[in-house]
Amino acid sequence: MLPAVVKLCCGISYPHLRTVSGLQRTAVTVIGQEIGVMQRLGQIHLPEWMSYKGRCLTEAKLENPRQVLLREDELLFMHQGQEATRQALGILTDKEGWTTEIAEENGDVISSKVLLSESGKVFRLEAVLEASAEELYDILFVRVEEMHRWNPSIQHIKVLKRIGPETMVTHEVSAETAGNLIGQRDFLSVRYSCKHQSRIYVGGAPAHLEAVPPQKGFVRMDPSCFILEPLPDKSSSRLTWLLNMDVKGWLPKSIVNQALPRAQLEFIRQLRRRLTPGPT
Repeated sequence: MLPAVVKLCCGISYPHLRTVSGLQRTAVTVIGQEIGVMQRLGQIHLPEWMSYKGRCLTEAKLENPRQVLLREDELLFMHQGQEATRQALGILTDKEGWTTEIAEENGDVISSKVLLSESGKVFRLEAVLEASAEELYDILFVRVEEMHRWNPSIQHIKVLKRIGPETMVTHEVSAETAGNLIGQRDFLSVRYSCKHQSRIYVGGAPAHLEAVPPQKGFVRMDPSCFILEPLPDKSSSRLTWLLNMDVKGWLPKSIVNQALPRAQLEFIRQLRRRLTPGPT
């Protein structure tokens, strides 16, 4: 039954999954029910990222992970986070078209690239930090709700939904600061993390929740993607950050394209302060 249903629904494209309705929602529901039944009967074994036994580094524990069945919306969020991470890595691994925007004396480099899509220009920051990849992962993903304590550009981040140790849905509001031409930002995101060999990936995508509609006066934008790679000394890591945002509104793109890389540099500066021993 499941293969037939999948073939019937193969025309449902990924970008529309977060607002599925009508026949699309019915089709996805049927697929989810079929997967649940086949899982309970032992006819299929879910891949690692769906069985909560993936390679990510959170310490969340379940008494019997294989007895946990995912709901339709949870499956969609997990797929959305995986797909967004895959697309971000595709941009980063394409070496052509990058132009250096800023090169700091400490070795931090920000490059940009123009995409042939609605996203326009994307920015890539590369920096070496005095911390292990696991420590950075803990700060940027596991303890994401604490980010406002060390990053003054964040007003708050709240985890709205956790889907195993690898996926979460968060609502983030940036702090309102004087002279901020872009405006207060409102992120509703699916955050996904995984580990492959020695690298840790933290990616995400815009999410849709009826309970959290866009707030009036805020700019809702796409989240970012991090790659955390340990260096040979194991005590430091290379952080690569892809920033892919479409700031809609009246501001000229030239001003936005100057503000975004500066925001990346400020984020890394605050992260280095967080990593410095002592009170944060």
